[in-house]
Amino acid sequence: MRYWLCITTEDNWKVIKEKNVWGVPERHKNTIAKVKPGDKLLIYLKQENINGEIKPSRIVGVFEVVSEPFKDSTRIFSSKGIRSSGETFPWRVKIKPIKIFDKPIEFKPLIPKLKFITNKKKWTGHLMGKAMREISKDDFELILRASQ
Repeated sequence: MRYWLCITTEDNWKVIKEKNVWGVPERHKNTIAKVKPGDKLLIYLKQENINGEIKPSRIVGVFEVVSEPFKDSTRIFSSKGIRSSGETFPWRVKIKPIKIFDKPIEFKPLIPKLKFITNKKKWTGHLMGKAMREISKDDFELILRASQ
């Protein structure tokens, strides 16, 4: 079993919850190809300005993968703010919720403890330009403990 941090926006978080699907752009198909049923996904919302309010980066839920990766170009995700606008995030997996956090987990306080973030000062470089990245079981469990 692998553990993944899935990086998305507020708009696409709504789609993920409603449709129980995770999708990535064409350029990330090699990453999602490693995802298998049973893997766990943490959904990370990047910092955004929503109606004048700065929402901090946060973890909003944990899901289990229930399908092999597949291609579907149906437009369900928003590509607003994505460098290749018009992207449909065609590489997808079906997922089921394990836990949607009532109170999102703020990400910044976790940075000093997370092993996958080796450069604590320039931590955004560990996430920038990625749709998802594999994390260790230890980091996954540390993040989940922060929700309790």
